[in-house]
Amino acid sequence: MSGDAQTNTAHQGGHGHKKASLLTLSIGAVGVVFGDIGTSPIYAFRETFAGHHPINPDPMHIMGVLSLVFWSMMLVVTFKYVFTIMKADNKGQGGSLALLALISRKTEGAAWTAPIVMLGVFATALFYGDSMITPAMSVLSATEGLAYVNPGFKQWVVPIAVAILVGLFGIQSRGTAKVGQLFGPIMLLYFGVLAALGVMYIIHMPSIILHTLNPLNALNFFMVDGFTAFVALGAVVLAVTGAEALYADMGHFGRKPISYSWLWFVLPALMLNYMGQGAMILSMAPVEAQVAIKDPFFMMLPDAARIPIVFLVILATIIASQAVISGAFSLTQQAIQLGFMPRLRILHTSVSEAGQIYIPAINWALMIMVLVLVLFFRSSSNLAAAYGIAVTGAMFIDTCLISVVLISLWKWPLWKSLPILAVFFIVDIAYLGANLLKVPQGGYFPLLIGLAIFTLLTTWSRGRQLMRERMAESSMPMEVFIKSAASSAQRVPGTAIFMASTSAGVPSALLHNIKHNRILHERIIILTVEIGDVPFVDEANRAECKSLGEGFYRVILRYGFLEETDVPAALSKVDLCGPPFNMMLTSFFLSRQTLIASKIPGMAIWREKTFAWMLRNAANAMEFFRLPSNRVVELGSQVEI
Repeated sequence: MSGDAQTNTAHQGGHGHKKASLLTLSIGAVGVVFGDIGTSPIYAFRETFAGHHPINPDPMHIMGVLSLVFWSMMLVVTFKYVFTIMKADNKGQGGSLALLALISRKTEGAAWTAPIVMLGVFATALFYGDSMITPAMSVLSATEGLAYVNPGFKQWVVPIAVAILVGLFGIQSRGTAKVGQLFGPIMLLYFGVLAALGVMYIIHMPSIILHTLNPLNALNFFMVDGFTAFVALGAVVLAVTGAEALYADMGHFGRKPISYSWLWFVLPALMLNYMGQGAMILSMAPVEAQVAIKDPFFMMLPDAARIPIVFLVILATIIASQAVISGAFSLTQQAIQLGFMPRLRILHTSVSEAGQIYIPAINWALMIMVLVLVLFFRSSSNLAAAYGIAVTGAMFIDTCLISVVLISLWKWPLWKSLPILAVFFIVDIAYLGANLLKVPQGGYFPLLIGLAIFTLLTTWSRGRQLMRERMAESSMPMEVFIKSAASSAQRVPGTAIFMASTSAGVPSALLHNIKHNRILHERIIILTVEIGDVPFVDEANRAECKSLGEGFYRVILRYGFLEETDVPAALSKVDLCGPPFNMMLTSFFLSRQTLIASKIPGMAIWREKTFAWMLRNAANAMEFFRLPSNRVVELGSQVEI
């Protein structure tokens, strides 16, 4: 699909987006998509030289690192994400779960589909680890700049960072629409300042540009200092953290605006700043360079503009954090719809923009974990050890997924796909390997978080599958039920809608209702809500209705994984099942299962108990499907898995 087509897909129709110009979308993309990668110059260059594995800031190492940064951006961000992965959209939408849904739909039944699904789910789990570390790392690194405004601020860095983060998470429930309008202009100014700071030093050493662009300097670094160069990759990768956001946010802006913003504005601004940091260090005496390399970004700032630039940097890191938090909300919504997470309470913060949501449980859980990180690590340099593993792990999985797309979906010949994939895999494995060296210093944190969330996601998915199988075993065929019930039960006026998780068999709520109440309504609707592996479903294909006789109907409502499941709104447009639905004369019957862990083969007992806990704490189906609260009846049952 072309960039124009993707833009139109994402911004037209009833999906809450309006068609906008390429320039407007590009500016919006700068404000939302590039916040994470845009704040990397604050700490990436510093960590390479003065992090957990210090390197002498001499000309050979400076040139080698700058070349590594540039070619990392070209190979990882430009060639891998912008030119390759972003073309693998799911009807205009991006992100690991959207890509996973696309692959699952096209390769259903293939023997290797299950392992690929597990990889995609693990990438999702790693994103949650990243969404905890990014706000902590970004805000801490920016507030540390206050010490360069006044040394007295040094002891206040952590309390100020905590206050900013608490405030940021505290305003999420109010929605980001108004704040979001400021994101674009602030980030445009921020990237402009990055470029200007770099140019200030480059004009005194223009040759640094050629040295940076020359890949031989990166190769020379490896030839002269092999293992040190490999270890340095663990810090160099901090320069490309946030690359996956280009793909994840593609549905909001389209491929073309994001590509244009990156190639013509963000990439040049970032590289100018990195080269400026290198030129500044090279222009100093060795003793001065050793001091300056501990914080080259803030050492670049001219005295006259130091205070406003530090505050601009803090604003930029808040925006970067906001983008990650919003991304966590969107990813959670996708995971719920695709069946990897239990229902959670989702609040819509915008009347016009369907994608602007707030999930209280995710917001407060993220805030607690972010504050724990800040208070435990206490400096961005300490946090840098934890940062990177989640990102490089997710990037490696993205390469695995795109290899399936190139070979199985797009049918590229091997002579064309294998060389491209080989480059991607070599780069990803090198970065991942370098970051694994940081596990003892803090890299264990995102791995533990990722593993815990992966366990929860897979437990929920497997538990739902087992529960449906157990319920199907005891289910009665619909035809048999109608014949026996229609003649024996008393019919009463009105419509009864029985929610069913599958489109076969009799819902347990219907069986319990006739068993205890011995009545049937004049019209019985067996309603199943199906979430597809596409982002949106056309209104023409939303509802399917089938008459089963004796006033019984089976209705299927279809939604995409980015849509809100508003059942009453969808039913108001259904006219295939008798007279129009009147919500005041309609009753909704829901089944509420109580799970009993047993030794029946399926899952380990501890996972069954975990699934039962998740089921108990899932949001009410009434809220999730937007059902009128005064028209809902819940009937309970027990299920052994």
